[in-house]
Amino acid sequence: MENQAQTITIPSKFNDFKQLTKVGLSLSVVFSSIAGYLLAAETINYTTLLLLTIGGYLMVGASNAFNQIIEKDTDALMKRTMNRPIPTVRMSVNSAMIIAVIFTILGIGILYYINAKCALFGAISIFLYTSAYTPLKAITPLTVFVGAIPGAIPFMLGWIAVTNDFSIEPGTLFLIQFFWQFPHFWAIGWLQFDEYKKAGFNMLPMGKKDRGAIKQIILYTTVMILVSIIPVFKQTGDFWIYPITAVIIFLLGSTMLYYGVKLHKEQTDKVARQLMLSSVLYITLIQIIYVVDKFLH
Repeated sequence: MENQAQTITIPSKFNDFKQLTKVGLSLSVVFSSIAGYLLAAETINYTTLLLLTIGGYLMVGASNAFNQIIEKDTDALMKRTMNRPIPTVRMSVNSAMIIAVIFTILGIGILYYINAKCALFGAISIFLYTSAYTPLKAITPLTVFVGAIPGAIPFMLGWIAVTNDFSIEPGTLFLIQFFWQFPHFWAIGWLQFDEYKKAGFNMLPMGKKDRGAIKQIILYTTVMILVSIIPVFKQTGDFWIYPITAVIIFLLGSTMLYYGVKLHKEQTDKVARQLMLSSVLYITLIQIIYVVDKFLH
């Protein structure tokens, strides 16, 4: 009987741990860091790559854990989040806090072992996500702008892990992921509008689910596409791409733009979901494309 209880408890505790640190999201962030690393590296140092992977995961896991501690009451109000470990009391706030603090200390420590700039940007990311983005969600739609800063750090973090330098190349990587987040999060904000309203969150620009919000989505998608193809002009230091690569990226971005325009016309959740999924595909594919392009130089 005891063994049976253990077999039920251990996987469920592990599940709660995965939910608290948002393993899926953390892994996608780690993927960005690895892509940034491969773009900068002449030869691959597997120790640094492993440390970057672990440090990046801990950094995002800590941010997510702190976020769920702060939002435990609002999480309980929304269908999407009400089954998280803290609102359901499957995990205590103290346990979550211990995980968050350990992840923060280990994450920043591991990134510091790579170099001091990595640790600095890791710390900025956790601080902004926890102390600015999370509390601002209930106050202003500008929270998306604030949240886009820590969200854009991982891609450039990989470059900084190699070079120990913040220059035009990691700055460009930062801008690409920064501008991508606006159409991505506003598409989610459109889909979750009523749920967010229950929790008092204001995620869409101007706080309304209307064509004005979609115009902002279209504008930021256009800027995102332009920033993504800037490296073709070879004005971004060691980070440059071939014209054919720029064309492929432009076409990928145009898919997002198509769904943005379609959303402006139809204003349906179905199209907003297509836009959101195309944005996930976009950021994943362009990172792979940049790396493939680099290895063809």
